[in-house]
Amino acid sequence: MNILVQKFGGSSMATPARREQVVGHIKEAMAAGYKIVVVVSAMGRSGEPYATDTLLGLVDYGKGMDPRDLDLLMSCGEVISASVLVSELIKAGQAAAVLTGGQAGILTDDAHGTARIIEVKPDRVLQFLNSGVIPVVAGFQGRTREGEITTLGRGSGDTSAVALGVALQAEMVEIYTDVDGVMTADPRVEPNARRLETVTYREIAEMAHLGAKVIHPRAVEIAMEGHIPLRIRATGSSSPGTLVHSAASQVEIRGDRVVTGIAHVGGMIQVQLETTADFNRSELGLAIFQRLAGAGISLDMIYVSPNRISFIIEHRWAKQAEDVLRDFPVEIKVELGMAKVSAVGAGMRGVPGVMARVVSALQQAGVTIYQTTDSHANISCLVRETDVEAAVHALHSEFQLGRSET
Repeated sequence: MNILVQKFGGSSMATPARREQVVGHIKEAMAAGYKIVVVVSAMGRSGEPYATDTLLGLVDYGKGMDPRDLDLLMSCGEVISASVLVSELIKAGQAAAVLTGGQAGILTDDAHGTARIIEVKPDRVLQFLNSGVIPVVAGFQGRTREGEITTLGRGSGDTSAVALGVALQAEMVEIYTDVDGVMTADPRVEPNARRLETVTYREIAEMAHLGAKVIHPRAVEIAMEGHIPLRIRATGSSSPGTLVHSAASQVEIRGDRVVTGIAHVGGMIQVQLETTADFNRSELGLAIFQRLAGAGISLDMIYVSPNRISFIIEHRWAKQAEDVLRDFPVEIKVELGMAKVSAVGAGMRGVPGVMARVVSALQQAGVTIYQTTDSHANISCLVRETDVEAAVHALHSEFQLGRSET
């Protein structure tokens, strides 16, 4: 059975005209001989009647509510969206049926609001496929073994789709969104950004973690583990979008294409801690990290030396971090209005001189670097939020990312 999983985001489901395009994509894939499983997000964005943020606004974003009860509310948007699409498919002459995430066999742990998938049993999905019915699955959700409804965290409709695709041994998972695939940079910041025809799992996972919002990072990780290709496309477009798959099988890494794309994320704060004591010998550093972890504060770009620790956090954690750190005998320096700009590419591994090119480009653009981190597939620089546009332009130009791959 040639199975194709198609996932449609909230913008794709927002209006009758957009839903008509969704039905068109489904019928086109069926005509090509595929059995289709559809996964949908809640319709529209904040302020529209059935968007998740709108539902949360009905209860003041769940302040004081039990997480279990909040999950019941948040799961409604996707169920409404799936029901509406089934109605549209039936009008178009195609049998279809709604499934919640739990009914589709997505089993999770009991961490309400941030549940993780532990198993997928797609028996009911297969029953519908075998009977010629398109299963339309509510994304972003699952159920515990005890039958409680859970949600997987914001933006995780992609994760639902990919997990189902792996369990069904689908030929591919298509992610439909409002952008035409993966771009070399955010086109709202870099006018010369272009669509990438192919990227590796690792590259798109790095870009997603580093600020690119085209796909959920966990979805990429599951696809990589399950060896299932992804295609990221724009709803209503005939463009093939971007194919995401294994470098070993299909992607040629050219010698001059060490960087694939530029990602950025703003709203960060840099925290620097200094002491005359040794952070290591006194175990002061360990105590600080343990307290921050206990407060649920996620750290990034971490640097540790005997007398100095620095890291960045999201702006929303500022008050909690201040409450934790004031208890320790350290000098605290905080820089507001920071952003992380990253050059991403699987081809940079083992290539000398990439960091030199990054530093040179940013210096020539007048951008100050406050901190750096790197891996085999990215180099990230901490800069002022006011310098993001200049930094993205400089790096995009330095690595010639506006140039066609062909």
